[in-house]
Amino acid sequence: MELIRELAKYEKASEEVTVSLAHFEEAGFGPQPVWKAFVACTRVNGQEVIPGFALYYTRYSTWKGCRMYLEDIIVTEEWRGKGIGNLLFDQLIVEAKEKHFNGIVFQVLEWNTPAINFYKKYTNKFDPEWINVSIELQ
Repeated sequence: MELIRELAKYEKASEEVTVSLAHFEEAGFGPQPVWKAFVACTRVNGQEVIPGFALYYTRYSTWKGCRMYLEDIIVTEEWRGKGIGNLLFDQLIVEAKEKHFNGIVFQVLEWNTPAINFYKKYTNKFDPEWINVSIELQ
């Protein structure tokens, strides 16, 4: 949850995090998990540190079939630029290939230049035609 809150703060949307830890855990580790994640772990002064993670789920496209939807990839500010994002993203690609997905899709905020530049190392297909839509049920 700390990483999720850090991401929300970075994206200037701290108030948007409404999921509880219990719901998050149930959705990922309960009897019917809906998401999976790769977690970057390291040790600093004998303590385990989690500097980042990438969370995804399976999305079905009526045009393309099963695809990986990357919901979030986050590396804490102090660990950025040390290759952790590349390791996580590379593992996502391996996972997508192993599961025979035909692609990985995700969104990036138009003002997030560091993330855009990161993703450009992997692809040059950015689609400005689609408008994000959501319905909040609260």
